[in-house]
Amino acid sequence: MKRDVVIVLDCGATNIRAIAVDSQGNVVAKAALPNVSLAAEENDQWHIWSLDDILQRFSDCCMQIIPQLKGDKIHALSVTTFGVDGALVDAQGELIYPIISWKCPRTSEIMEKIDRYITPGELQTISGIGQFSFNTLYKLIWLKENRPELLEKAHAWLFISSLINQRLTGEFTTDRTMAGTSQLLDVRQEIFSKTIFQRTGLPIELFPRLVAAGEHIGNLLPHMAQRLGIPAGTAVISAGHDTQFALFGSGAGLDQPVLSSGTWEILMVRTPQVNTSLLPRFAGSTCELDSCSGLFNPGLQWLASGVLEWVRKLYWPDGTLPTVYEQMIAEAKMIPPGCEGLRMNCQLLDRREQAGWSGVHLHTERGHFYRSALESLSWQLQQNLLVLEDIGGFKAKELLLVGGGSRNLLWNQIKADVLNLPIKVLQDAETTVLGAAMFAWSGVDFYTSPEQARQQVNYRYQSYYPGKQSAQYQDFACQCSEVFEEV
Repeated sequence: MKRDVVIVLDCGATNIRAIAVDSQGNVVAKAALPNVSLAAEENDQWHIWSLDDILQRFSDCCMQIIPQLKGDKIHALSVTTFGVDGALVDAQGELIYPIISWKCPRTSEIMEKIDRYITPGELQTISGIGQFSFNTLYKLIWLKENRPELLEKAHAWLFISSLINQRLTGEFTTDRTMAGTSQLLDVRQEIFSKTIFQRTGLPIELFPRLVAAGEHIGNLLPHMAQRLGIPAGTAVISAGHDTQFALFGSGAGLDQPVLSSGTWEILMVRTPQVNTSLLPRFAGSTCELDSCSGLFNPGLQWLASGVLEWVRKLYWPDGTLPTVYEQMIAEAKMIPPGCEGLRMNCQLLDRREQAGWSGVHLHTERGHFYRSALESLSWQLQQNLLVLEDIGGFKAKELLLVGGGSRNLLWNQIKADVLNLPIKVLQDAETTVLGAAMFAWSGVDFYTSPEQARQQVNYRYQSYYPGKQSAQYQDFACQCSEVFEEV
């Protein structure tokens, strides 16, 4: 039977993927290849991305899925990628300097000395974006200070999604959601900030026209069509930063917080209002543009499953993955809530903090250490949700949970108990691709809007409700307020 499909090209830091999605949001074909950054020629400690390698991996992935789509109608192509990274290009779209990866350490010093141009607090209040050394702003300042001749000769700066779109269509554009990650926008006005560009001396004209998610960029060029195995002339529809499309693809409504749980936990919400003046007060805070105009995605992020992995290596070093996780959870279940007084400060990345455990006694077992980490991270979530409610001006009624961390059933229940809120765990993993596909369907007028496309999806959730242990956790929170402040 002939199907209607769109193809999403998903460029992640770990994997390159091509995924075909039908009009009901079902994945009908997919292929993936590893993605790796490269060492820069001038310094082997620096990291860059090869655009040619990325395009070749997309080509190889498409060639794997196209035979599965014989007879199907491919309506559109859309690109989603990680944020902030991009490159200077000439008038033909050719790179005049490699894509500096978000992994590259060369911009750390730029961030630390940014108050030469503008104070960090003012910068975040305007842009919404926190102090992360990989931000686009710091890459451009590094180029200005170290390779000024490149800025003078460049035709444009293209974010990585726009680099791919330019190769697909020949059009120079700026994906709106990618610009929202750059630390260069006046986020509340949804335009590039004249203040930031004037203070830093960067040329604002480097950025091509902004395109909204779902906007038609152009049509697939013949030579790229041949390379991908997709019909020439296929519409290329704007998407952009993967986080925003994961939020939309999760089914989250307005003022419904979403926690993406993995090595890092990222807590975000879709909201029409945001108080950016509060952001500089909180480490790890940020505010990006939502996939839909007029909406914002304030959020906070912190190390999460990365802490749990550290605990695993300490106390279950010989366990076989993934079965060792079952053993860890089973042992943690034997420990009562509160871990018999054991507390953990999970700030492992902050050398100023006294990270680790307090309250260890002779009867403490490794299950105590693991459960205390689960509880501590859940208390950190509780505090961050309160912060997010202040920033976004909303009150959470439930939490939507996505990502690899959501497979830990014990942790899910602890979160529900600590928050004293229902937790809804989304069973479908492809939220980023699903969100990008919804805008692609809207962009070719198959549906009247991304929201109508989303209504066709049969979302499946598993719910966790606060149990009898919730009251105990609230008591522990009161007893251990000093620990929570440290966390």
